Amino acid sequence: MTDDLGDVRSLARPLGSAADLDPLLEQVGDAQLVLVGEASHGTQEFYAWRDQLTRRLVAEQGFSFVAVEGDWPDCRRLHRWVVGEDPADLEAALRGYDRWPTWMWANTAVREAARWLRQHNEDQPPGRRVGFHGLDVYSLQRSMREVVAWLRAHEPDLVDAAVSAYGCFDPFGRDPFDYAAATRWVPETCEDQVVDVLRLLCERRAETDGDRFAAEQNAAVVAGAERYYRAAVRGGAESWNARDVHMADTLDRLLEHQGPGAKGVVWAHNTHVGDARATDMAENGMTNLGQLARERHADDGVVLVGMAAHRGEVVAGRAWGAPSQRVRVPAAREGSLEDLLHQALPDQPALLVHPPAYDQPRWLRTSTDHRAIGVVYDPARERWGNYVPSTVGDRYDALMWFGETTALTPLREEPGGDPEPATAPWGE
Repeated sequence: MTDDLGDVRSLARPLGSAADLDPLLEQVGDAQLVLVGEASHGTQEFYAWRDQLTRRLVAEQGFSFVAVEGDWPDCRRLHRWVVGEDPADLEAALRGYDRWPTWMWANTAVREAARWLRQHNEDQPPGRRVGFHGLDVYSLQRSMREVVAWLRAHEPDLVDAAVSAYGCFDPFGRDPFDYAAATRWVPETCEDQVVDVLRLLCERRAETDGDRFAAEQNAAVVAGAERYYRAAVRGGAESWNARDVHMADTLDRLLEHQGPGAKGVVWAHNTHVGDARATDMAENGMTNLGQLARERHADDGVVLVGMAAHRGEVVAGRAWGAPSQRVRVPAAREGSLEDLLHQALPDQPALLVHPPAYDQPRWLRTSTDHRAIGVVYDPARERWGNYVPSTVGDRYDALMWFGETTALTPLREEPGGDPEPATAPWGE
């Protein structure tokens, strides 16, 4: 243990200002993708430092878009504001996040990040403005409405085909799990119909303007959501994989849409960003966005950045759909990664850029428990849950460490109504 503590200290660099990110910027170099994680969705420091890193990647290394673990149509409203296409104000764009948990994106940290992006973009020509895009798969109903609305305005001859295809879901109501549950007992699904709409849109493509691309992506979300919900009712790793494959596919479409030289920053939970092959997720047949990015873009350069903290406060719900609240996060479990870092670097924010695998110290090459807090958090589960066994040197290329953290500040109370059904395995 003493050797491990010394090895941690020798690798760590103080993290106090954006200038302290220099070693990480050097690690990024010419990489096409930088995926930045978070150990919990509701922590101020994770959002703030992710924003600081993104500002430098955009301003100094020419990164061309930000893609996040959020819904495409909701993020599209914020995107239009940051690139100057939407005259509505920022608060109106953020009010578009109205699906639980709204605080995940409608918070003061995201508001500050959006303001900086807007200011940066004001000095850029339209083709070089940095966008803000959602990668996730949950917006089945909203994306269907967006597709039909776009067709009514631009390609009305396809409206009837889309309405007919999406009508496949009508007998099952608004809850996609009702549809998914029904497919367990009958062979018919809506898969072919929703894929046909996407195919029709892509076949009509004459140019790759932003509005058409957004419509195509909404159609892709519908197809991805149909697969995701159908897999979710069957249990196992398939639904997690369907979601992360969809996010990876969306990321690839964004890179293609941006054109040669495009580079993207991704914001998502550690469980999506950190390579699944370095965790027990692999043993359970699960992949994730970080693994897929490394596999698909090995020649283009991919840097995975994780985050960790010892204790503090977090915004979360006590149950799925519950009102958000500040929840106290206790000191990390004994023997965990966070416990080791706390002993080596008590209350000292730090950046640890990992050396090549052949030169990594033992603590980076050993599997240890690594905390993961989702949008639902119960501190009582700390004794047996909330941790993912991880070989950190393989899971990430760098790690940001914080001793004690504070909770995000949501912009408003959660709206009423039923939330989307819970996701497995941790609600990330």
